[in-house]
Amino acid sequence: MSDEKKTEERREEEQSAEKESETVVTDQAPKAEEAEEKAGDTTQKSEKTEKKTETKTEKKTETKEEKKTEPPQGASDAYLRLLAEYDNYRKRSQKEKDSLYADVRADVVTKFLPVYDNLVRAIQQGTEDEAYRKGVEMIMNQFCTTLQKLGVEKIEALGQTFDPTLHNAVMHVEDETKGENEIVEVFQEGFRLGDKVIRFAMVKVAN
Repeated sequence: MSDEKKTEERREEEQSAEKESETVVTDQAPKAEEAEEKAGDTTQKSEKTEKKTETKTEKKTETKEEKKTEPPQGASDAYLRLLAEYDNYRKRSQKEKDSLYADVRADVVTKFLPVYDNLVRAIQQGTEDEAYRKGVEMIMNQFCTTLQKLGVEKIEALGQTFDPTLHNAVMHVEDETKGENEIVEVFQEGFRLGDKVIRFAMVKVAN
């Protein structure tokens, strides 16, 4: 072979090699682009997954905080019931205490009422000893003042209309000058402590 032919064959081989290399590069370029796109998609997916995970974690944290700050409904209802029961117990105890104190005072005063009756009889008896009479009246005034301080009141009877809740009628008389059921005489004074009658007034009623 001549030198010219050898040179041409080498050129042809070099050209074919260059074409093959270009083909390989061309084929590899789309694959590289596809790889980059896939890598980008994977990164976006991972970012979305991370955001979802963070959102779920935040929601769980908020839910836990709300549960901590807000007491359970059942516990709140039980506390309100307990508070109402305690308030009722306190009021009932105070009422019983006041009632017991009033009953004790009434019982003590009842024991002293015969002394009052005797002082009334002593004043009603005529005497020429003015000093004696004045002394009895002073004792009576002191006794009545003590009853008032204890909250004890005398039940009005003479000239009043008969009231079975306050008076005890032991005699009845017909008298045209008096009104119907009018009390014309008091045999024994009555007393009450507040709304409670300690002793009914013993009276005579007309008509």
